[in-house]
Amino acid sequence: MTYSGNVELDKKIGEWLSWDQNEKTSAEIRAYVETANFNELSKILLNRISFGTAGLRGKMASGYTCMNDLVVVQTAQGLLKYLEGSDQLELLRKNGIVIGYDGRYNSKRFAELSAAIFLHKGYLVRLFSTVNPTPFVPFAVSKWKCAAGIMVTASHNPKQDNGYKVYGYNGSQITSPVDKKIQQSILQNLEPWPSSWDTSTISTSDKNVDPLAETESTYIDIVSGDILDEHKAINAKTALKFTYSAMHGVGYNYVVKLMNAVNLQLIPVEEQKDPDPEFSTVKFPNPEEGKSSLDLSFKTANLNDSTIILANDPDADRLAVAEKNLSTGKWRVFNGNELGALLGWWCLHCYQSRYPNESLSDCYVMSSTVSSKILRAIANAEGANFIETLTGFKWMGNKSYELLNENKKIIFAFEEAIGFMCGSTVLDKDGVSAAAVLGTMAAYLRHHSLTLSQQLEEIYNEYGYHVSNNSYFICHEPSVIKSLFERLRNFDGPNTYPKGLLNNKYPISSVRDLTTGFDSSQPDNKAILPSSKSNQMITFNFGNGLVATIRTSGTEPKIKYYMEMCASALEKDRKVIQNTLKEMTDALIIELLQPNQNGLIAKSD
Repeated sequence: MTYSGNVELDKKIGEWLSWDQNEKTSAEIRAYVETANFNELSKILLNRISFGTAGLRGKMASGYTCMNDLVVVQTAQGLLKYLEGSDQLELLRKNGIVIGYDGRYNSKRFAELSAAIFLHKGYLVRLFSTVNPTPFVPFAVSKWKCAAGIMVTASHNPKQDNGYKVYGYNGSQITSPVDKKIQQSILQNLEPWPSSWDTSTISTSDKNVDPLAETESTYIDIVSGDILDEHKAINAKTALKFTYSAMHGVGYNYVVKLMNAVNLQLIPVEEQKDPDPEFSTVKFPNPEEGKSSLDLSFKTANLNDSTIILANDPDADRLAVAEKNLSTGKWRVFNGNELGALLGWWCLHCYQSRYPNESLSDCYVMSSTVSSKILRAIANAEGANFIETLTGFKWMGNKSYELLNENKKIIFAFEEAIGFMCGSTVLDKDGVSAAAVLGTMAAYLRHHSLTLSQQLEEIYNEYGYHVSNNSYFICHEPSVIKSLFERLRNFDGPNTYPKGLLNNKYPISSVRDLTTGFDSSQPDNKAILPSSKSNQMITFNFGNGLVATIRTSGTEPKIKYYMEMCASALEKDRKVIQNTLKEMTDALIIELLQPNQNGLIAKSD
């Protein structure tokens, strides 16, 4: 049929209307045709949402650039064919896959479509019977030695988005080149198979197994078992009250059971306790945004004389924490680096308490390149090993799997975006276990007449002040982002980087560019960490201990900057350190990011 006169576009229109069995998205495409909106049809049909290491994430709407039934069918078919042609074929035949989903619009539908495709091909599917935290999927993959795991979630994105995250056989998020192989397999299996739309098999097939009860009970047993009995005894006696927000997500039912298992009680933020795909009480369902997302938590806590707030994001893989200062009545929302310092110190402390006669020579902690270096300082002082990875838990999870296979112990890993991995029960960030560990630490500190803020100050006093200032600018123009970074790479001529800030008042000692693979601190100028041309990321190390990283986001139109002053343990004047950090942050924004010239939109408070 002729729709637009553009042969390629007409082919895609016909293809969509032939393949798509969802009435709503088919009607959207037909409406575009009937109104001759061929510009929009070109945008959504001639391009395609790409499958990366984070899987898929995007707006729910019709077209190949968005999240919808047809795109999910194509993705599941491609994943199945990839697994059949991979080293995991025997695992697939023997143990199948795990599929979970959050409380967003269409999440259950996308999960069921994926499950049906694997069931029709005769494979075992462990499909969660109701919404579940993201960490349960990698945990279940490892528990049952499955070939892969799928979690349908867009985490903390706005309500109109959804996503499709894939875990490998090792219980970690996939890394390259697996994502590229899956993408290629998707493109080779675009036409829906005759059975792909038939989800009735979910209720009739004996190969569909609900893993929820056993996953939950085993997970709670292991995580609570990792907490020392003497700490559980302190928990049972603590006067602390914990306010908890699920941020309209899936966390509450699971977090409350785990907290009960370790003798801690929660006061829920009732308005945000249950899954709500509208996220009706928050502008952004992202606890990383800080106070703007925690208003109802503050209100609930104040009404109940609670001094600590715990909040998960909607899929419960991240954790935000706030503490009330009883002297001032003000709330302090800890950033991810501060929580990383507290939890890292605590996890090492607990390990040493459990194994007082063991050295830490086989123990590892890790964080991402843009996270605080405080964990490195703690590990160096205590005799543990520290590893820095690229940004994202996929790197820390896969590295942890490697080390565990070498009989090493993983104590803790974190990234500044409030993602924490306490131990190696789940090889990914886990906001459920982190809530129990944080709550136990807070109770222990209270038992010793300390607050979280006071203990954080003790950590900095002992291991050196690490003060950070992280934020971002929004930029919707890829060409602007590209030119901004190219300017930094050709600052005073081809292949030259900035030499300092404020007319070299603060000289730069080394530059690492993980887009190009350049690192001036290495003898051969080659970066040790893997480089990726698809992501922009440059780190500047300054002579005074400041580390500054500028990078793009993999999932959002943001240019992020991370500034941290890593002072020695001898420098005790925090105010001087903070003032220097502020001066250098302001200079970096004006001199390197140039928000006015580039039309960048600052993060709104």
